[in-house]
Amino acid sequence: MNQEKGKLFVTIMEALISEGPEIFKDVLEQLMNRAMEIERSEFLRAGPYERTSERRGHANGYKPKGYHTGVGKLELTIPQVRGMRGLKFYPQSLERGCRSERALKLAVAEMYVMGVSTRKVTKITEELCGFEVSSGQVSRLSKEMDETLEAFRTRPLEDEYPFVYFDALYEKVRYGGVVRDLAVLVAIGVNKRTGKREILGIEALLSEAEVHWRTLMKKLLERGLSGVKLFISDDHEGMKAARRSVFPSVPWQRCQFHMSKNAQRYASNRSMKKQIARIMRDIFNSPDRETSMAMVQKVSKTLSEKEPDFVTWLEENIEEGLTMYRFPSAYWTKIRTSNPLERVNKEIRRRTRVVGIFPNQESCLRLITAVLQEIHEGWITGRKYIDFENDKSEENLETQFYRK
Repeated sequence: MNQEKGKLFVTIMEALISEGPEIFKDVLEQLMNRAMEIERSEFLRAGPYERTSERRGHANGYKPKGYHTGVGKLELTIPQVRGMRGLKFYPQSLERGCRSERALKLAVAEMYVMGVSTRKVTKITEELCGFEVSSGQVSRLSKEMDETLEAFRTRPLEDEYPFVYFDALYEKVRYGGVVRDLAVLVAIGVNKRTGKREILGIEALLSEAEVHWRTLMKKLLERGLSGVKLFISDDHEGMKAARRSVFPSVPWQRCQFHMSKNAQRYASNRSMKKQIARIMRDIFNSPDRETSMAMVQKVSKTLSEKEPDFVTWLEENIEEGLTMYRFPSAYWTKIRTSNPLERVNKEIRRRTRVVGIFPNQESCLRLITAVLQEIHEGWITGRKYIDFENDKSEENLETQFYRK
C-alpha cells in the first residue's frame, strides 16, 4: 500500500513539473480519486483482488460525482462496496468537504417532510437533495450528522483562551405552531498555545435572556475554558449579566464599532451624526486611556448644551469601550471590536437564507453548527490570528492585565 502511495506521489510531481499549474485541476482529480480508492481498501481491510482473512466485503465499481472546489468542478469517481452486512462506506474527504451542504439539504428536507411543501421548498428539495425525500431518510441522516456535530460542540477545551468573543444572531423557526425568533449564541476564542481562532461554543435558544447566556458560559466552564483575560462583544444585556455571574473577575470590552454606530443615534440632526462619528473615532484611536478620557471631558464641555443626549450617553458608556487599554498595544486592533464574529455571521446567513424559516430548533442548530465547524477547521489549519509565542508584548500580558 505504501509503495502504491509513493508511485502516485511521484506521478503527480512529474505532471506538475512538466505541465505547470495549468494541470493542477486534473492532478487534483487524480489525487482525490486515488485517495478514495486507498480509503476503500483500508475500509475493506484488503486491496483489489487481495485474499485475506480480514477482508470484510468487496469493491463494487464506481459512481461518478461532480464535486465543486476552489479550483473548479472536479469529476470524481466514488468507490462503491458490497457485502458489508449493514456497514456503509463513504469517503471521509468528501464528508468533511460538504458537511454544511448536507445540513442545508436536511433542513430543506425536513420542511418537505413536515408538510411545508410550497413550490419553492419542493424545487429546492429537488435541486439540492436529488432524491425523493422520506421521513425515514431524514430521521436517519439527521441522527448520523447530529452525533458528529454534538461531539464538536461538547469537545473538551484543554488550552487557554485569553480573548473570547461573544455574539448573537437570530433565525426564524417554527415552534408550537407559530414562527418564533431563535437566538443563536456563538463564542469564539484565540488559543494562547497556537495563536489561532477557534469556535468554542454554540447555543440555539428561544431568547437572548441572561439565563441562556449563563447556560452557554457554564457549559464553556464545564468543558475546561480557562486562561480568559477579556471578553469582547456588543452591548448584550443578558451577556453582561451572565458574565458577572459566571466569570466575575473577567473584564469586558464593548465593541467599538457598534458603540460608534450607537452613538450616532443620539445626534440631533443628520450633519451631527458625521461629527459624532469623527469624535468616537478620535477617542478610540487615542494612544492611551488618559488621552481618551481627556477628549471625552473636552467633548462634554463643548457639546453639553448643543447635544445633551449624546453627552449623557457618552459619559455613561465610554468606559466600556476603553477596556483594551489594560492590555499591551500589540493586541488592540484584535480586541477592540467583535469583527471576527461579524464575518462569521455573514457566512452563516449566506447558508440559512436558503431555508428562510427552519422547521424546528434542531434543524437550525444543525446547519449553523456544520457551517461553524467548517470555519473552525479552516482557522486551525490556517494562519495565526495573534502571535503570542513571538510577540514580546505577551510577556507583559499578565502584569498589564490588572492595570487601571
